[in-house]
Amino acid sequence: MAHLEPLDPQSLEVKISELLVATADGHDPYLDRAISEVLQLLRRQLRMDVVFVSEFVEGERVFRFMRGGEVLGLHEGDSAPLESSYCHQVVTGRMPELVTNAADLVARGELPDTGLPIGAHLSTPVVLPDGRVYGTVCCFSTAAKPELQLSDLACLRQCARLVARKVEVAAHAGFAPTEPAPFPEITGQG
Repeated sequence: MAHLEPLDPQSLEVKISELLVATADGHDPYLDRAISEVLQLLRRQLRMDVVFVSEFVEGERVFRFMRGGEVLGLHEGDSAPLESSYCHQVVTGRMPELVTNAADLVARGELPDTGLPIGAHLSTPVVLPDGRVYGTVCCFSTAAKPELQLSDLACLRQCARLVARKVEVAAHAGFAPTEPAPFPEITGQG
């Protein structure tokens, strides 16, 4: 897969912060496009092959925003059983949010084989203001990335806050999100 050149590490953080401030007081009709742009920046900064936002709907993980997945046959709107996804593994605490080499864990039987060539994997829940888990923001590379750090996960978490804001804004505008699958409230993940 083609790798993207990294950004200045603060560019993504600044962009997300600006978007969170801009949407704090009302509906932003351009928020979907902004999230897509942030995902592309995230993909570039972390040098990941695929980045996406998933929603948990009736036992399925549905891709709502996607960048880079087409090469692997992944597209916005696609769905798969939630139980077999790394998204579910992360939200239920059976997998850490940051994995530098998922292939090693699959080989040792510690993670399920998803059928995709996943090396490095980062995932974090999108938690709505009422504590419900909407889904996740995830990214992965087909190669291992031992250089990934907690600061990379912090960028992903900021993106998850932006997505939660988008869902909240849409709900206030009369477009209620699909009811997420019930999961315990996520706390203490700073």
